[in-house]
Amino acid sequence: MKCLWKTMYNLLCSQSLLSEELIWIRMPPEPSSQNPSMQIAVIRHVVSGILLHNTIYDVVPLSSKLTVLDTQLPVKQAFKIMHDEGLALVPLWDDRQGTITGMLTASDFVLILRKLQRNIQVIGNEEPISAWKEAKLQFYGGPDGAAMQRRPLIHVKDSDNLVDVALTIIRNEISSVPIFKCMADSSGVPFLNLATLQGILKFLCSKLQEEAEGCSLLHNQLLSIPIGTWSPHTGRSSSRQLRTLLLSSPLNTCLDILLQDRVSSIPIVDDNGSLRDVYSLSDIMALAKNDVYARIELEQVTVQNALDVQYQVHGRRQCHTCLQTSTLLEVLEGLSIPGVRRLVVIEQSTRFVEGIISLRDVFTFLLG
Repeated sequence: MKCLWKTMYNLLCSQSLLSEELIWIRMPPEPSSQNPSMQIAVIRHVVSGILLHNTIYDVVPLSSKLTVLDTQLPVKQAFKIMHDEGLALVPLWDDRQGTITGMLTASDFVLILRKLQRNIQVIGNEEPISAWKEAKLQFYGGPDGAAMQRRPLIHVKDSDNLVDVALTIIRNEISSVPIFKCMADSSGVPFLNLATLQGILKFLCSKLQEEAEGCSLLHNQLLSIPIGTWSPHTGRSSSRQLRTLLLSSPLNTCLDILLQDRVSSIPIVDDNGSLRDVYSLSDIMALAKNDVYARIELEQVTVQNALDVQYQVHGRRQCHTCLQTSTLLEVLEGLSIPGVRRLVVIEQSTRFVEGIISLRDVFTFLLG
């Protein structure tokens, strides 16, 4: 290769063709010649370039169905609507302020279920969402409950670039963020839509296909990439501890981990550590169907019981998985599928859980 380049250089010089423009005409380095640090730097540069030069209008559909709930709606009715519409969170509209003032989430439903075990009237009455939001600070705030203190609504503007939108979601550990219009229109409603990491990733994947040859890291296996949460037995380090639970584990234990670790799901395994399913915070909404929550004792319900309710309501589902030998591009494409928020890394023959890759992991890695 060096001899060929030297020959071409001499030829161009002899023909008086070498110029400043021609200096840049050279082949990019082969993937094998780039060290891991260089590969990571290259893909981060490419990703940042794509996201910095595009706004939310590049990922939000021109028309879509969007559910918004009034803060005066009874919480019991609100959670029924969320279940019926298959939603894990909805924006809340305050008619007096004329804007979106908050979000109602699956986490709220979990906290209400905890309170329900002490006071059966919490959901049984017509308490509005606004009253629940106020009461939540008193129920779960406590002297050291800084995380439960009221904070301004986190949102982005429709003029924000996609890097800022993604970082807003990651840094605030939320799954989606409301988009407000910079300029008011004739409707007077500032709320435009919700932005999600999955929507941004789907757009990013379409652009990375055009850059695939220059981003050699896309074709590397997970084995060589510092991304995700891993089991100690793999010998890989990660910022979070990989948690798994047995089917026989109490549902309360599962909910505690989801809330305390601020994660959206936990792999559920059998006695051999093989993957059986994944329990997510959004799965708790299945208990809202026909007021199932009012007929159970939460302390006595197992993860298996909760999954059985989920199967009865929505049917069996596929666990989305990958292998340590999967490429980064395969992982990105898998996570860009609608409804997929994480991939469980398994050992192929035994389905033993080795790790988990979430949307948040991907963007934390790609944005450095």
